[in-house]
Amino acid sequence: KWEQKKKTLFRGENEFNSKLQNKRDLIFLIETENQKKFGCYLFSKISKNDEFIKDKKREFSDATHNVFGYIIKNGICARYSDDGEPQGTAGMPVLDTIRKSGVSDACVVVTRYFGGILLGAGGLVRAYAHGAKIALEAAQIITYEQYAVLSIKCNYSDYQKIQPLLFKAGALIDNTDFGENVSLTIAVKNETVSGLFEKIRESTSGRAVTLNIGNRFDYR
Repeated sequence: KWEQKKKTLFRGENEFNSKLQNKRDLIFLIETENQKKFGCYLFSKISKNDEFIKDKKREFSDATHNVFGYIIKNGICARYSDDGEPQGTAGMPVLDTIRKSGVSDACVVVTRYFGGILLGAGGLVRAYAHGAKIALEAAQIITYEQYAVLSIKCNYSDYQKIQPLLFKAGALIDNTDFGENVSLTIAVKNETVSGLFEKIRESTSGRAVTLNIGNRFDYR
Protein backbone atom coordinates (compact mmCIF):
# COMPACT_ATOMS: atom_id res chain seq x y z
CA LYS A 1 0.00 0.00 0.00
CA TRP A 2 1.41 3.36 -0.91
CA GLU A 3 0.54 6.14 1.50
CA GLN A 4 -1.60 8.67 -0.37
CA LYS A 5 -0.08 12.04 0.35
CA LYS A 6 1.52 15.07 -1.22
CA LYS A 7 4.71 16.66 -0.02
CA THR A 8 7.32 19.15 -1.17
CA LEU A 9 11.00 18.51 -0.60
CA PHE A 10 13.74 21.10 -0.86
CA ARG A 11 17.44 20.56 -1.51
CA GLY A 12 19.49 23.71 -2.14
CA GLU A 13 17.78 25.69 -4.90
CA ASN A 14 15.95 22.65 -6.28
CA GLU A 15 12.31 22.03 -5.55
CA PHE A 16 10.86 18.54 -5.67
CA ASN A 17 7.08 18.38 -6.03
CA SER A 18 5.69 14.89 -5.55
CA LYS A 19 2.23 13.42 -5.78
CA LEU A 20 0.72 9.97 -5.82
CA GLN A 21 -1.04 9.15 -9.08
CA ASN A 22 -2.53 5.95 -7.65
CA LYS A 23 -1.79 3.40 -4.97
CA ARG A 24 1.02 1.72 -6.93
CA ASP A 25 2.44 4.56 -9.00
CA LEU A 26 4.62 7.17 -7.33
CA ILE A 27 5.62 10.19 -9.40
CA PHE A 28 8.11 12.99 -8.81
CA LEU A 29 8.71 15.99 -11.02
CA ILE A 30 12.15 17.45 -10.41
CA GLU A 31 12.97 20.81 -12.00
CA THR A 32 16.46 22.20 -11.50
CA GLU A 33 17.77 25.74 -11.74
CA ASN A 34 19.27 24.81 -15.13
CA GLN A 35 15.82 23.83 -16.45
CA LYS A 36 16.71 20.14 -16.62
CA LYS A 37 13.75 17.99 -15.65
CA PHE A 38 13.68 14.53 -14.17
CA GLY A 39 10.55 12.47 -13.40
CA CYS A 40 10.88 9.57 -10.97
CA TYR A 41 8.41 6.70 -10.63
CA LEU A 42 8.35 3.69 -8.35
CA PHE A 43 6.29 0.54 -8.80
CA SER A 44 6.03 -2.68 -6.83
CA LYS A 45 4.26 -5.59 -8.44
CA ILE A 46 6.60 -8.43 -9.27
CA SER A 47 4.95 -9.76 -12.43
CA LYS A 48 4.30 -6.38 -14.10
CA ASN A 49 7.62 -4.51 -14.08
CA ASP A 50 8.08 -4.69 -17.87
CA GLU A 51 4.51 -3.52 -18.44
CA PHE A 52 5.05 -0.60 -16.06
CA ILE A 53 8.24 0.44 -17.89
CA LYS A 54 6.51 0.30 -21.27
CA ASP A 55 3.62 2.40 -19.92
CA LYS A 56 6.02 5.09 -18.71
CA LYS A 57 7.86 5.14 -22.03
CA ARG A 58 4.56 5.58 -23.87
CA GLU A 59 3.33 8.23 -21.43
CA PHE A 60 6.55 10.24 -21.70
CA SER A 61 7.51 9.40 -25.28
CA ASP A 62 8.62 13.01 -25.79
CA ALA A 63 11.25 12.70 -23.03
CA THR A 64 14.94 12.41 -23.87
CA HIS A 65 15.48 9.34 -21.68
CA ASN A 66 13.37 6.89 -19.67
CA VAL A 67 15.90 5.08 -17.47
CA PHE A 68 14.90 2.17 -15.25
CA GLY A 69 16.21 -0.36 -12.77
CA TYR A 70 14.48 -3.15 -10.91
CA ILE A 71 15.19 -5.98 -8.49
CA ILE A 72 12.89 -8.97 -8.01
CA LYS A 73 12.86 -12.38 -6.29
CA ASN A 74 14.81 -11.20 -3.24
CA GLY A 75 17.64 -9.86 -5.36
CA ILE A 76 18.11 -12.98 -7.49
CA CYS A 77 17.03 -11.15 -10.66
CA ALA A 78 17.96 -7.55 -11.52
CA ARG A 79 17.83 -5.46 -14.67
CA TYR A 80 18.53 -1.88 -15.74
CA SER A 81 18.73 0.33 -18.84
CA ASP A 82 20.64 3.55 -19.56
CA ASP A 83 18.19 4.29 -22.41
CA GLY A 84 20.71 6.24 -24.46
CA GLU A 85 22.65 7.89 -21.63
CA PRO A 86 26.41 7.15 -21.48
CA GLN A 87 26.99 3.60 -20.28
CA GLY A 88 26.97 3.25 -16.49
CA THR A 89 25.72 6.80 -15.76
CA ALA A 90 21.97 6.18 -15.45
CA GLY A 91 20.49 2.69 -15.08
CA MET A 92 23.24 1.33 -12.84
CA PRO A 93 22.98 4.24 -10.33
CA VAL A 94 19.22 3.63 -10.16
CA LEU A 95 19.78 -0.09 -9.58
CA ASP A 96 22.50 0.54 -6.98
CA THR A 97 20.17 2.89 -5.11
CA ILE A 98 17.48 0.20 -4.95
CA ARG A 99 20.03 -2.34 -3.68
CA LYS A 100 21.36 0.03 -0.99
CA SER A 101 17.82 0.71 0.23
CA GLY A 102 17.46 -2.97 1.13
CA VAL A 103 14.16 -3.44 -0.71
CA SER A 104 13.31 -6.05 -3.32
CA ASP A 105 10.51 -6.52 -5.86
CA ALA A 106 10.67 -2.83 -6.76
CA CYS A 107 11.02 -1.02 -10.08
CA VAL A 108 12.09 2.63 -10.50
CA VAL A 109 11.82 4.62 -13.73
CA VAL A 110 13.56 8.00 -14.00
CA THR A 111 12.46 10.18 -16.93
CA ARG A 112 14.73 12.97 -18.14
CA TYR A 113 13.97 15.98 -20.32
CA PHE A 114 17.27 17.43 -21.52
CA GLY A 115 17.49 21.17 -20.91
CA GLY A 116 20.52 21.94 -23.07
CA ILE A 117 23.24 21.88 -20.40
CA LEU A 118 25.54 18.85 -20.19
CA LEU A 119 25.81 17.38 -16.70
CA GLY A 120 28.86 15.21 -17.32
CA ALA A 121 29.20 11.60 -16.18
CA GLY A 122 29.40 12.45 -12.48
CA GLY A 123 26.41 14.77 -12.65
CA LEU A 124 24.30 12.16 -14.40
CA VAL A 125 25.17 9.49 -11.84
CA ARG A 126 24.24 11.81 -8.96
CA ALA A 127 21.00 12.98 -10.61
CA TYR A 128 19.70 9.52 -11.44
CA ALA A 129 20.72 8.07 -8.07
CA HIS A 130 19.07 10.95 -6.22
CA GLY A 131 15.88 10.66 -8.26
CA ALA A 132 15.60 6.97 -7.36
CA LYS A 133 16.44 7.71 -3.72
CA ILE A 134 13.64 10.22 -3.14
CA ALA A 135 11.11 7.87 -4.77
CA LEU A 136 12.17 5.02 -2.50
CA GLU A 137 12.18 7.22 0.60
CA ALA A 138 8.65 8.46 -0.06
CA ALA A 139 7.26 4.97 -0.64
CA GLN A 140 5.89 2.89 2.22
CA ILE A 141 7.80 -0.38 2.68
CA ILE A 142 5.67 -3.52 2.36
CA THR A 143 6.81 -6.76 3.99
CA TYR A 144 5.56 -9.89 2.25
CA GLU A 145 4.87 -12.89 4.49
CA GLN A 146 3.98 -16.53 3.91
CA TYR A 147 0.21 -17.01 3.64
CA ALA A 148 -1.80 -20.24 3.48
CA VAL A 149 -4.55 -20.38 0.87
CA LEU A 150 -7.69 -22.00 2.28
CA SER A 151 -10.95 -23.29 0.82
CA ILE A 152 -14.08 -23.12 2.98
CA LYS A 153 -17.51 -24.57 2.13
CA CYS A 154 -20.48 -23.99 4.41
CA ASN A 155 -24.21 -23.29 4.49
CA TYR A 156 -25.58 -19.76 4.66
CA SER A 157 -26.30 -19.89 8.37
CA ASP A 158 -22.76 -20.98 9.19
CA TYR A 159 -21.38 -18.36 6.80
CA GLN A 160 -22.73 -15.65 9.12
CA LYS A 161 -20.79 -17.25 11.98
CA ILE A 162 -17.59 -17.63 9.98
CA GLN A 163 -17.41 -14.04 8.68
CA PRO A 164 -16.35 -12.42 12.00
CA LEU A 165 -13.76 -15.18 12.52
CA LEU A 166 -12.18 -14.38 9.16
CA PHE A 167 -12.12 -10.68 9.99
CA LYS A 168 -10.38 -11.30 13.33
CA ALA A 169 -7.85 -13.58 11.61
CA GLY A 170 -6.96 -10.83 9.11
CA ALA A 171 -8.01 -13.03 6.19
CA LEU A 172 -7.64 -11.89 2.58
CA ILE A 173 -10.81 -12.87 0.72
CA ASP A 174 -9.87 -14.06 -2.77
CA ASN A 175 -13.28 -15.29 -3.88
CA THR A 176 -16.79 -15.90 -2.55
CA ASP A 177 -19.29 -18.01 -4.48
CA PHE A 178 -22.93 -17.91 -3.38
CA GLY A 179 -24.55 -21.02 -4.82
CA GLU A 180 -26.51 -23.75 -3.13
CA ASN A 181 -23.92 -23.30 -0.36
CA VAL A 182 -21.22 -20.70 0.20
CA SER A 183 -17.70 -21.43 -1.11
CA LEU A 184 -14.82 -19.18 -0.13
CA THR A 185 -11.17 -18.99 -1.07
CA ILE A 186 -9.13 -17.01 1.43
CA ALA A 187 -5.53 -16.47 2.51
CA VAL A 188 -4.27 -16.12 6.08
CA LYS A 189 -0.84 -15.98 7.66
CA ASN A 190 0.58 -19.44 8.27
CA GLU A 191 0.64 -19.08 12.04
CA THR A 192 -3.12 -18.44 12.22
CA VAL A 193 -4.26 -21.49 10.21
CA SER A 194 -4.63 -24.08 12.97
CA GLY A 195 -6.39 -21.66 15.31
CA LEU A 196 -8.78 -20.51 12.57
CA PHE A 197 -9.64 -24.10 11.59
CA GLU A 198 -10.43 -24.91 15.21
CA LYS A 199 -12.67 -21.85 15.67
CA ILE A 200 -14.57 -22.60 12.44
CA ARG A 201 -15.06 -26.21 13.53
CA GLU A 202 -16.36 -25.14 16.94
CA SER A 203 -18.67 -22.38 15.65
CA THR A 204 -20.25 -24.58 12.95
CA SER A 205 -20.26 -27.85 14.95
CA GLY A 206 -18.03 -29.37 12.31
CA ARG A 207 -20.39 -28.71 9.40
CA ALA A 208 -18.06 -26.38 7.48
CA VAL A 209 -15.46 -28.05 5.27
CA THR A 210 -12.03 -26.38 5.40
CA LEU A 211 -9.02 -27.31 3.29
CA ASN A 212 -5.49 -25.94 2.95
CA ILE A 213 -4.99 -25.74 -0.83
CA GLY A 214 -1.68 -23.90 -1.17
CA ASN A 215 0.72 -21.16 -0.11
CA ARG A 216 1.85 -17.78 -1.37
CA PHE A 217 3.62 -14.62 -0.31
CA ASP A 218 1.30 -11.70 0.36
CA TYR A 219 0.73 -8.73 2.67
CA ARG A 220 -2.07 -6.92 4.43
